[in-house]
Amino acid sequence: MVNQIGTHQDSPELRKQLHSIQHYTQQLVKDTNGYIKDLNAISPSLSQSEQRQRKMQRERLQDEFAATLNMFQAAQRSTAQKEKEQVNKAKAQAYGEPFLSGYKKDEQLIELQDSNASKQQVQLQEESELRALQEQEQSIRQLESDINDVNQIFKELGALVHEQGEVIDSIEASVERTDDYVQQGAQQLREATTYKNKIRRKKLIFAIIGAIILTIIVLIIIWKTS
Repeated sequence: MVNQIGTHQDSPELRKQLHSIQHYTQQLVKDTNGYIKDLNAISPSLSQSEQRQRKMQRERLQDEFAATLNMFQAAQRSTAQKEKEQVNKAKAQAYGEPFLSGYKKDEQLIELQDSNASKQQVQLQEESELRALQEQEQSIRQLESDINDVNQIFKELGALVHEQGEVIDSIEASVERTDDYVQQGAQQLREATTYKNKIRRKKLIFAIIGAIILTIIVLIIIWKTS
């Protein structure tokens, strides 16, 4: 769809559909970022092997999410660039008219003065074109704001990855210390129950994040190729 901007296939309906897909995908990106934060907020188990496995799964999801963000941002920037080019072209045609000589402009003014109906028609057309340009510029500003939001998500994702490394080191040290202490059976049972609940929640969040990432990829493909 992005490649159709500026071609004979371009239309207000196409732009509307394109912006709708973009906004929906943007929301999915924000939701996924929230789920990843929730996943990292879940307190880890004391099982070192399980913790390492979960760490690998988180890293894989975060790598996939980062790759998807790159694709999405590339599509956003391509759309913004093409729409800017079309707006600049429309402005040049509407206001610049560099190819009209002064004589021809005078002729046009005389013709317009001879017909009030023609003047009104031209004025209405110019107002319509101006509104269309203003709407396009507003869409571009929104798109640029969304691109900045994705940049912020990139920063947050990088911070999470750094934080995870520190947390894992702390967990491993804690595991080594707790190896010297044996808890009572009742306490172990309570911890096991809590641990199971955390695992279920983690699995659910992993599944949700994976499904959303897949949906985002499909939307990006539609956005870029349809």
